Amino acid sequence: MNRRILIAGAAVFLWPCRAQAQAPTTLSAREAYDAARAGTLLLIDIRPPAEWRDTGLPQGAITLDAETPAFEVRLAGLRLDHPAKRIALIDRSGALAASVRTKLAGRGFRDILAVRGGMLGPGGWLAEKLPVTAYP
Repeated sequence: MNRRILIAGAAVFLWPCRAQAQAPTTLSAREAYDAARAGTLLLIDIRPPAEWRDTGLPQGAITLDAETPAFEVRLAGLRLDHPAKRIALIDRSGALAASVRTKLAGRGFRDILAVRGGMLGPGGWLAEKLPVTAYP
């Protein structure tokens, strides 16, 4: 009897924890590439134009420099245009994308992810040998 009560109590306690599990905040470069190709994700390169020229752009990425004054307004527009798609931010190493994602989440943006490793970091876009396109 005591064992049943203990198990039932644990189940009652742990069930809400399972329901409140946090959604992922990052994804790998390969996951981002596959989801963008499948049409379920918008990949947004938030680096400055000089970096786009240096390395090229992830294939299929939308360019939107995070340092521009209209960044959040343009991002909100993309969200409105593509409400069913998740958004993934990619930068040089993954650090800025994670920071921007956290800031945006605090301002009410949902379903925004950061690409781990960015373009140049370990496990990033170039390390995974994913396709790039030249930036004009």
